[in-house]
Amino acid sequence: MEKKLELEGKKALVTGASRGIGRAILESFLAEGAEVWGLSTREPEDLQNMKEKAGGLLHWVTADLSKVTEVEAIIEKAQKEAGGFDILVNNAGITKDGLAFRMSLEDFQKVLDINLTAAFLIARTVGREMIRRKSGSIINMSSVVGIHGNGGQANYAASKAGLIGVTKSLAQEVASRGVRVNAIAPGYIVTDMTDAIPEAAKEKLMDHIPLKRLGSPTDIANMALFLASDRASYITGQVIAVDGGMFI
Repeated sequence: MEKKLELEGKKALVTGASRGIGRAILESFLAEGAEVWGLSTREPEDLQNMKEKAGGLLHWVTADLSKVTEVEAIIEKAQKEAGGFDILVNNAGITKDGLAFRMSLEDFQKVLDINLTAAFLIARTVGREMIRRKSGSIINMSSVVGIHGNGGQANYAASKAGLIGVTKSLAQEVASRGVRVNAIAPGYIVTDMTDAIPEAAKEKLMDHIPLKRLGSPTDIANMALFLASDRASYITGQVIAVDGGMFI
């Protein structure tokens, strides 16, 4: 008997989908039968190959999420094209690290605009349609930094902590309408962001990670796939750390 695909017939929007964690999530959703709209600032260089491999199930939206006044209109257009989304993954995010006492207001605000304000606006826009249909799963990508803080990342930590607050509040507002809202808090994952960490610092990190390895984008994609699926139908308002046991 042929195994049923987890997300067959579902339509998903994944932001920050061109690389790293977002790309892994997008690919896992496609592999499980979802029709996926990826969103990023620029189209990936291999988009045509990605579309051919996806067999018509992949679409792309380009947007600068720092232009928060334009976000809702862009998402509404994509949603109209899709006929509504069953799944939203708010994954897009940036860092502009620096000590708090030297950080410019511009760097603080831009991180909040993209990581928090845009995510809120997208969740609100997509969530309205989910409420109308009385079904949906929203997944916000937070971070262990949003839970525990991190020196040199006051802006990033604030944005990810804020996303946890949005997740828990929104979950309470929409649960009665059949919509679930959860957050994933990745630990140190091998991406372009963590590639910049010096090797000595990475080795030191291992002392605090019981599983003795950095995570992979696939580790996060597996959790997103679970939360997006019907297997997680009784889970909402949760922040799930995927960090190798870093903060046991």
